[in-house]
Amino acid sequence: MKLSRRTIAGAAAATLALALLPVHAQNAPIKVGIVGPFSGPFAHYGALFKASAEAYVESQGGKLAGKSVELIYRDTGGPNPTQTKALVQELIVKDKVDYLGGFVFTPNAMAVAPLIQQSQTPTVIFNAATSSITDKSEYFIRTSYTLWQVTVPLAQWTAKQNLKKVVTAVTDYGPGIDAETAFKSEFTKQGGTVVESIRMPIATTDFGPFVQRIKASGAQAVYTFLPGGPPNLGFVKAYNENGLAKAGVQFLGTAETDEFDLQKFGDSALGLTTAFHYSGAHDSAANKQFVAALKKRDANAVANYASVGAWDGMYVIHKMIEATGGQKDGLKAIATARSLQWESPRGPVRIDSKTRHITQNVYLRKVEKMGGMLVNKEVQSFGPQVDFGLDK
Repeated sequence: MKLSRRTIAGAAAATLALALLPVHAQNAPIKVGIVGPFSGPFAHYGALFKASAEAYVESQGGKLAGKSVELIYRDTGGPNPTQTKALVQELIVKDKVDYLGGFVFTPNAMAVAPLIQQSQTPTVIFNAATSSITDKSEYFIRTSYTLWQVTVPLAQWTAKQNLKKVVTAVTDYGPGIDAETAFKSEFTKQGGTVVESIRMPIATTDFGPFVQRIKASGAQAVYTFLPGGPPNLGFVKAYNENGLAKAGVQFLGTAETDEFDLQKFGDSALGLTTAFHYSGAHDSAANKQFVAALKKRDANAVANYASVGAWDGMYVIHKMIEATGGQKDGLKAIATARSLQWESPRGPVRIDSKTRHITQNVYLRKVEKMGGMLVNKEVQSFGPQVDFGLDK
């Protein structure tokens, strides 16, 4: 018998609906599925998620709210919405996870929104930074950042430095477009001019031609966004080799001087300016405790935005487990998360009750050398910032 597409879709929905059952065996561990790239060029994200999530559980004595926790990892390899959707459906239906976390890339997060909405599975975004993600399902919570959130205060600062002409150069996908739009919108509002908007394919490895366009534009600065890992190294290398720094074209970015890669840049990174919500050099007791817990779990782990997003993501999951008594209750869990505020390794934070996105300080940072190591030195706090992109 040949089944219609409607019949097949109905059967899949009925199967997924099994995950809605609220029964949870009393002694069964709380299952948390963590989704990210554990192989390929972006595998460091998966490794950082894993180290940080496990360090958090260990910091709580091996249990969360008195409940045993089982962390289940799934490898997306990279930006792969179709595979990610299949992996998450397996986690929900077969593994019967109580919570989901992770998600590096926006397309992957977007792809699972219908699944978590139907199964009422609270899902904490550890990294993906496009504003509209949390609009796609009421079961999304985000503990990372958005490009609008870190870019708007940077654009305001740039205008105050008497920099009138800027080029934007971003990777051509969701977060990059958000970054470009955010900077251009705010910078022009402040009286500046974006003389050229360059979009670079996500697979770009040779940034020389793009950097030459920046140099020829007459701009005083370049605002850039790249998706972490090898692209950051490639762009900064091209920026220096093509003489932009010597020509006085100021570098402005967000996560491009990520601690995971920072030492690889060498002295060519000195003076690079970024605006971001976290620095591994943030001076606070909470950050010192976070770094110590991370190093205890994995001596090679790096305190950066991905690991702090996972650490705080696990804090949110911890509080949801506590509020629900370890039972499956997605609505109650999300209601609890909406009201959370705490002292993060990055500073004071809270979850916005309307957007389910984190409100946090954003810092102006410059790369300096301390004790022979490069660090992102926080030189100014812009204070608490919301996600400005959700109003656009």
